[in-house]
Amino acid sequence: MDTFDDTRPDTRPGQHAGFSETSPLIEHGLDSNKHHDQYYEPESNTNLPGTSAPGATRIESFSSRISAVEQGYILTGILIIGWSYGLDGLLRSTYQSYAASSFGVHTLLSTINVLRSVIAAAVYPPAAKLADVFGRFELIAVSVAFYIVGTVIESTASSIQAFIAGAILYQTGYTCIILLVEVIIADITSMRSRVFFSYVPAIPFLFNTWLSGSLASAALKVTDWRWGIGMWAPIYAVSATPLLVGLYRTSLYGKNSGDSHESHRTTLRAKAVEIYHQLDIIGISLMMAVLILILTPLTLAEGQLSQWRSPSIITPLILGCLCIPVFIYWETHGARHPFIPGYLLKDRGVGTALAVRCLLNIAWAVQGNYLYTVLIVAFNFSVSTSTQVSSFFTFFGVISGLIIGVVIFRVRRLKYFIVTGTILFLISFVLLIRFNSGTSHSAATGMLSAQVLLGLAAGFCAYPTQASIQATTSHKHVSALTGLYLASFNIGNALGTCLSGVIWSENLLRTLESNLSFQSNETLAHEIYKSPFEVVPDYPVGTEIRSAIIDSYGHVERMLCIAGVCLCVPMIGFACAMMDPRLSSGQSQPEAEREE
Repeated sequence: MDTFDDTRPDTRPGQHAGFSETSPLIEHGLDSNKHHDQYYEPESNTNLPGTSAPGATRIESFSSRISAVEQGYILTGILIIGWSYGLDGLLRSTYQSYAASSFGVHTLLSTINVLRSVIAAAVYPPAAKLADVFGRFELIAVSVAFYIVGTVIESTASSIQAFIAGAILYQTGYTCIILLVEVIIADITSMRSRVFFSYVPAIPFLFNTWLSGSLASAALKVTDWRWGIGMWAPIYAVSATPLLVGLYRTSLYGKNSGDSHESHRTTLRAKAVEIYHQLDIIGISLMMAVLILILTPLTLAEGQLSQWRSPSIITPLILGCLCIPVFIYWETHGARHPFIPGYLLKDRGVGTALAVRCLLNIAWAVQGNYLYTVLIVAFNFSVSTSTQVSSFFTFFGVISGLIIGVVIFRVRRLKYFIVTGTILFLISFVLLIRFNSGTSHSAATGMLSAQVLLGLAAGFCAYPTQASIQATTSHKHVSALTGLYLASFNIGNALGTCLSGVIWSENLLRTLESNLSFQSNETLAHEIYKSPFEVVPDYPVGTEIRSAIIDSYGHVERMLCIAGVCLCVPMIGFACAMMDPRLSSGQSQPEAEREE
């Protein structure tokens, strides 16, 4: 549903002929490059058999005739499933800790998180390609099956190995649905309203954030982690039904795929060979190898400099980096149906968008990974307040993003919102440097203001940047670019986690030892470093030791935020270098279609 209707040219500002007078955001079919933009030129024959993936072809055919009611039904389904997997994700992170503890291997919790984070990045490229080749409906159905089966295995696991196997299946299904809801939104909305509707699956987070803590606590009082996880198998199945039914009934699963007559004349072997080429098995394998080989050691190292001397960390990193030029060469010279065409790999709009998103996540992760600890120790916030503040980034990002989405619909531009967001991000880190610790009212206000501003800035950057990279290509490559963009999100998180870990581990203990040298307990600094939540409460605010602890954590927080500022500078530069097309009322930009 593109609730922004623009079926007439822009010669009459404020006049928008729409499907419904009460819903000015809704648009009809999105064959809009013909009907909505004066830049339209006749389409090239890109849908000949063998030139376009069948799943993408069906979507292109359907999006030209989708009605506002059908759009609304699909988006409602996305909202429902977004609520389900969003709340489940928040609760499962809590239950996962109890599960690992019940198996007597709580230390393996980090291993589970490493596997999930690597899978989250590595699954995006193949999922995007599979969605284009086989169809959105088919892959969502498969992702729901993975999600449910993984959930059942986790909840019934009798060993940590079985639990990890379930977690892998669950994460695969979860990652696929994250990608697919954004791809479907891109399928059925116009470029000018893309940002607004991209926030549809994130809207439930406005409520889930505040509900998750109470729900997890209440559930654990009456049952155990197994029921806490297992109950989401039927809940998710029910939540996914409206979207699946909507896709099927509105013919996104249509059988009129344009190459039906050709398929009857094609032998099974020839068809298998064509699917092999359409999937770009070699290219996808290389992309997954890059992500797995680079992200796994970055995550396992956990910011410990000593780990970087280990061959088990260095070797996969080198191999992953070596795979990058091989991937680029294959995509530009070897692939018949490349995952990312060569001209897009060289496109300034693609490179700058990926750089902005990656740097945004690195910068946030640098300060976000230890935010909860800093709030508890250096600001003396309560557990409840610290938990809520840790969610400010996403909460205020959704609020500002929805507002910015409406404004972008009116002005049809993205670049200056993204540039503004990156500058606000920089200002946020400057505030964090100034208010790095303290128990005064002004210190608390400064920290809270900075966290709110970080969230608001994200609303200017995150989804507008996603829309920007989607604007660089025609519809048939939107899925692949969206998958690559979301993978860069995880790459940024991994790099930020690694950087923050190095700064934290190499400076905090040394600073604590220096600031606590006035007292006689020589092991106190080490005890605080290892178990801050258990040791720090023994030293109330106002005591000399607590003041030294606060200063130590504040010093390291300041270093983290200085690193964040350094990352914001190139991010602003990349934002300024981005393309700034006038967003069309069609599903893709006319100039991108002409370049195909």
